[in-house]
Amino acid sequence: MDPVAFSINGLEIRWYGVIIASGMFIGTILAIIESRRVKFDENIIYDIVLLCVPSAIVGARLYYVIFEWNYYKDKLLEAIDIRQGGLAIHGGIIAAVLAAIIYTRIKKADFFKAADICAPSMILGQAIGRWGNFFNQEAHGGAVSKEFISRFPQFIQEQMYINGVYYHPTFLYESLWNFAIFIILLFYRRKSKVTGETFMLYIIFYSVGRFFIEGLRTDSLMIGSFRTAQITSIVLILLGITGIVILRKVQLRKI
Repeated sequence: MDPVAFSINGLEIRWYGVIIASGMFIGTILAIIESRRVKFDENIIYDIVLLCVPSAIVGARLYYVIFEWNYYKDKLLEAIDIRQGGLAIHGGIIAAVLAAIIYTRIKKADFFKAADICAPSMILGQAIGRWGNFFNQEAHGGAVSKEFISRFPQFIQEQMYINGVYYHPTFLYESLWNFAIFIILLFYRRKSKVTGETFMLYIIFYSVGRFFIEGLRTDSLMIGSFRTAQITSIVLILLGITGIVILRKVQLRKI
């Protein structure tokens, strides 16, 4: 499949960017709908989106470039070119969350309430965004047999056939996992009595899936002999569990 969606005056617009932008747009709509349902100021959600989307893109790219610095140190212009991929989602999540924390503190808004509103939208955007990797033939796993890949739809088989070898469609595994988390959070958010718990569950569930899926990938960022994403996932799981314990202890005591 052609990774280029269309061109404008010679400027190539790639499916990677189109799909990521679509995921962000759909996620924003869902967050606004939820903010109206729970009577949370939707203007704050708009502001968070306008602040966090560029922060996430910059953070995701910076995270990736830092761990691939030996390559980019002599190709600085390539370091800012994201059209062919190279966004590390953990960097995006960290940057977006920090930006949201700073913004809500300035506005004296409830960060955790806003985070609960946005959590399902974030994981849905990630689920959609993984299909950008599909068009770029990246974020795949190790080599697999033709018999194994034949269990997948034909278009997946064709796109995962790279230089004469079939590969694990790990982008698909993560996308499906993220969609499942999205459904879980949608239902859980309406029943939870603890503000911030939905957001913490998003962090935990995503990190659990990413830890195992990362073990199949061939393009992992590394810290020595360890996969960076797996280390980050473990840290986030522990932070999420700790966060839930603290939030429940503080909030349920008041009920």
